Amino acid sequence: MSTEKLQLYKCDICGNLVQVILEGAGELVCCGQPMKLQVPQHDKNEIGEKHAPKLEFRENKKYVQVKTHPMIMEHYIQFIEVYKKDKTELHLKYFKPNDVPEFDISYTNDEIETVEMCNIHGLWGEDKND
Repeated sequence: MSTEKLQLYKCDICGNLVQVILEGAGELVCCGQPMKLQVPQHDKNEIGEKHAPKLEFRENKKYVQVKTHPMIMEHYIQFIEVYKKDKTELHLKYFKPNDVPEFDISYTNDEIETVEMCNIHGLWGEDKND
């Protein structure tokens, strides 16, 4: 087994979430068990529509946001990550309940990828067909 830069792995027992900074060979283990690779979901159903991060341009600024997702203690967006497609740069913003899940990314004109983590439904990527 080998890992790739920026992959996310989660422990099903304690909930630890780790991100790969440098690629390597070997297995990531927590609580005595292998951690599970988190693969961004891209479903085109009602749940997917509420989770897919989207780009929006307004007032000469560029944002990544998750507009229709609840932001309550029981169900919220934990973070949004934005990274260059070549994975040479990563930007991360954390959220808590009642925050507005959006991230000003006006600083970059590079080709980017975005993902967000929901505390209940896991990791989601942007819809490539939008």
